[in-house]
Amino acid sequence: MFYSCTEYIPAEQGTIIFIGSTTENPYASMTPAIVSRCRVFEFKRLGEEDIKDALLKALKDRRKGLGEYKAEIDGDALSHISRVAGGDLRTAYNALELAVLTTPPQSDGSIRVTLADAEQSIQRKAMSYNEDAFYDYLSAFCKSLRGSDSNAALYYAMRLIEGGCDPMIVARRLVIHSSEDVGMADPNALVVASSAMFVLQNTGYPEGLIPLSNAIIYVCEAPKSNSVVMAMNAAKKDAREVRDDEGVPPYLKDNTFGDKETKSQSGKYKYPHDYAGGYVDQQYLPDKLKDRVYYKPSDYGYERTVKQIRKDKGKLK
Repeated sequence: MFYSCTEYIPAEQGTIIFIGSTTENPYASMTPAIVSRCRVFEFKRLGEEDIKDALLKALKDRRKGLGEYKAEIDGDALSHISRVAGGDLRTAYNALELAVLTTPPQSDGSIRVTLADAEQSIQRKAMSYNEDAFYDYLSAFCKSLRGSDSNAALYYAMRLIEGGCDPMIVARRLVIHSSEDVGMADPNALVVASSAMFVLQNTGYPEGLIPLSNAIIYVCEAPKSNSVVMAMNAAKKDAREVRDDEGVPPYLKDNTFGDKETKSQSGKYKYPHDYAGGYVDQQYLPDKLKDRVYYKPSDYGYERTVKQIRKDKGKLK
């Protein structure tokens, strides 16, 4: 993802035009006060067809491209570079240039880039299955995780990777499913999956497959619950649809820079640690939503403990 931020700042002697470009999300990495004064343009990753067109033009361009080398590229090699580049044209350009410069010319002086040359230049093996099969294998992997079948999940993960899939794709799906399908039934599943992805990213293939396999088995064998996803969707629905005229209860507001009324209301806040068990019954949601219950723990795994904790808190009311 690529962002460009432009800010127009009136000054005594004219106008200052500030333009910034970043691959980070400005809403998360920049000061809100600056972002609020900017017009943010979000640039999406390029599609495979866009990258193919750009590479073919680069092969013909004599002034800025590789036209002087009389190079051609096979269709499967072009598709491989375009797909593996992940929407980044610079990566694709670099791979194509390396392939052309390192491929020996033919008897007539021309250069032909094959799939093997493309694999070497971009350091990724071409997938041994088509795009439809790739998504079928990935879907089977995800459903095997959800279905607690560690044998099937391991097989599909290895089939994807041995077929040329980036192991990080498998790791990212594993992290998501550790929350989507395990969630609070075993909160440690997310820790294990995230740790495996970190190790894989920093050690690479093939050693990184060991902790990845460990995490796949852990997520499969863990108790399952989608209560977190259900709670998230319910809260998201209310956040979008319920009009909150009164906003945050006054005793929960930040009184650092508040007026006299806000500061006086803040005194009604009950500090939980002043009460037995570190808990006190208190309304936190706005009045319109005060009776909403988003998170409903299941009877599986750690969520049984969560239910008991809630019962114990209820006794303290």
